[in-house]
Amino acid sequence: MREISDAFGFGQAICANGALHYDLINEKIIEQWLIPLEIQFEFISRMREALPTVSFAVEYDEKFYREKIYVPRWDIGADNVGVQKIEEKLTQPAFKIMARCSDYDHTSDEMLAIAGPLTSDIVTVTHSNADESLLEISALGVSKGETLEKLAARKGIGAKDSVTFGDNPNDFSMLRWAERSWAMSNGHHDGVKNAKFVAQADHLDGVAIVIEQLLELSA
Repeated sequence: MREISDAFGFGQAICANGALHYDLINEKIIEQWLIPLEIQFEFISRMREALPTVSFAVEYDEKFYREKIYVPRWDIGADNVGVQKIEEKLTQPAFKIMARCSDYDHTSDEMLAIAGPLTSDIVTVTHSNADESLLEISALGVSKGETLEKLAARKGIGAKDSVTFGDNPNDFSMLRWAERSWAMSNGHHDGVKNAKFVAQADHLDGVAIVIEQLLELSA
């Protein structure tokens, strides 16, 4: 988030699919909505039974722990060698669990179709890349849309005053909430079902084009 802070120089952010309310300037967490420890164990147990090839990572307190077979999609440093079973690192409430089929025998959509019905009573499951083999898990009821609605209400801002953009299932809750929401044309195929409008692809500056149009509107 440091790059975002440098670009704007002010503000707060919703991070980790709604689990964190973050102060960009002071670089600290204002609020967080965490997955209880016992729920982490229960989720992982259910998933291991349903998807034997699944591997896990967990995030809390600015730390990232993973199983050895879990392949990260960003540089985490050569010293992060992983553990045999993530249960070794489940020691406190976490803001996110990641579940991956590292051999890519299931897509993210296929994994979501399995994990959703199986675990919807204990956690919120989503993903941010249809071309991956990766799920992102938050506490029950926590999503970008839920947190955005909550924080906006504190400032007297409602859905009719809000604008959102999104390209994948982890964005769908906020696309549904805001009265002016755009799915990216090169995003997930279900984006158009959750948003009010469609923006051009990100590499065609779709977001910028819409923002420029909105700024031309009269107050």
